[in-house]
Amino acid sequence: MKYNLLGNTGLRVSELCLGTMTFGGKGMWTAIGGIDQKAVDELVGRSVEGGINFIDTANIYSEGISEEMTGKAIRNLNLKRDDLVIATKVRGKMSEGPNGSGLTRKHILHEVEASLKRLNIDYIDLYQIHGFDELTPLEETLEVLDSLVKSGKVRYIGCSNLSAWHIMKASAYSQHHHISRFESLQAYYTIAGRDLEREIVPVLKDQNIGLMVWSPLAGGLLSGKYTRKMEAEAGSRRVNYDFPIVNKERAFDIIDVLAPMAKEKNASVAQLSLAWLLHQKVVTTVIVGAKKVEQLNDNLKSTEVKFTADELKKLDEISKLPAEYPGWMFERQGGDRRK
Repeated sequence: MKYNLLGNTGLRVSELCLGTMTFGGKGMWTAIGGIDQKAVDELVGRSVEGGINFIDTANIYSEGISEEMTGKAIRNLNLKRDDLVIATKVRGKMSEGPNGSGLTRKHILHEVEASLKRLNIDYIDLYQIHGFDELTPLEETLEVLDSLVKSGKVRYIGCSNLSAWHIMKASAYSQHHHISRFESLQAYYTIAGRDLEREIVPVLKDQNIGLMVWSPLAGGLLSGKYTRKMEAEAGSRRVNYDFPIVNKERAFDIIDVLAPMAKEKNASVAQLSLAWLLHQKVVTTVIVGAKKVEQLNDNLKSTEVKFTADELKKLDEISKLPAEYPGWMFERQGGDRRK
């Protein structure tokens, strides 16, 4: 297991991060998970044993149950709190009423206390906004997050599911006002969905912001269970919850290349899909979620996969994005300066 620096900090996080969306299974989250505390303890224990020091959860996962189970697993296993990097998120609807969601000062200050209580910890290593709130000024959100860092309840702040201009605006505001800035972006990125590379990846590189990848197997589509006819194991996530949005024809073209490559390496399609992400320099950590230890063990092996230059080129060619303006104009005009 490798450990990478998170954004422009000295904090080292494992290249794989344990996702907790499968913990609990309440409400809409039953389609994704639903494992009990015994299974949670087993997954957390195996993750730490495998070198993972990074755990990501969110207040809305199973309506807070995921945070509770994560905190309980840490206690049940007698893990040292300071050896772990614990991340959670705020933004989603946690109660009825007009102020039960969003990124207002009121909501964030209420929810950070609730998350700390559910996790049963004194501080959160990485506190992330879970998306964009069009009603709340970004300045208000950044100022209250900075106050949490200054109070010691939060160590670093991050964001998720933002556009490039959101990230750049936030970064500029934080720099100008000398307050805490977003050190990470949690975003969807897979070999079958490389949209991030158009605008967001250049911003992350320019601002030295870390990238945490969610749904690296495209909601199970890259797990190796699926065929072009969408046949899959009964009860699999994609059958019950067809998310995230993926161009399936492009995905199956990529799987057609990955499958024989995986067989040649005595690996799984899932391992190669994760390994491709780990070979992308912009990626800080890849979030892996599981219902069973066997799935987690398979994911852990992705850190051992090596690609030749020719294999990476072959995968890049089959998965690359179609040219789009203004990108193709930058490519056309930039040759004289690139040299």
